[in-house]
Amino acid sequence: MITILFVCLGNICRSPAAEGILRHLINQEVALKNVKVQSCGLGSWHVGQLPDACMRQAASKRGIYLTSPAQAFHPKFLEDFDYIFAADQEILHHLYLRAKTVKQKAKIHLLTAFSQIYHHQNIPDPFYKGETAFDEVLDMIEEACKGFIEHLKTRNKHAEASA
Repeated sequence: MITILFVCLGNICRSPAAEGILRHLINQEVALKNVKVQSCGLGSWHVGQLPDACMRQAASKRGIYLTSPAQAFHPKFLEDFDYIFAADQEILHHLYLRAKTVKQKAKIHLLTAFSQIYHHQNIPDPFYKGETAFDEVLDMIEEACKGFIEHLKTRNKHAEASA
């Protein structure tokens, strides 16, 4: 099983959108059925809440439903997940500070690390930027997730070839 975690600040916009988009895209991939996807926030002030209503509405227009309640990042996640994606450089920095080993640090990436268009760009927080910002963020996340899926498919091909 491949385990993936998306992290943003409060777990109500960017990371739950990435979780929902990746799940949606993986459901369309026959070769990628053994994948676990979650999201969390560095802060705990939204724990238990659904993602932001504007983000849910923008995602639902694309057929993506964001239903996971917010959870806070826990240090054990550095061991539990194979890939940990940070929404922006600030989150990435905080995750690196929490990682205690080289192995843990190697799991941490910027969400756009596998993106062709937005490679290593921050995913901006749309919360205070108006409705169009949510669609722009979803576009960025979707493209980044598609790049990551290509990475996973390539990884699987290499693993099958060496088996």
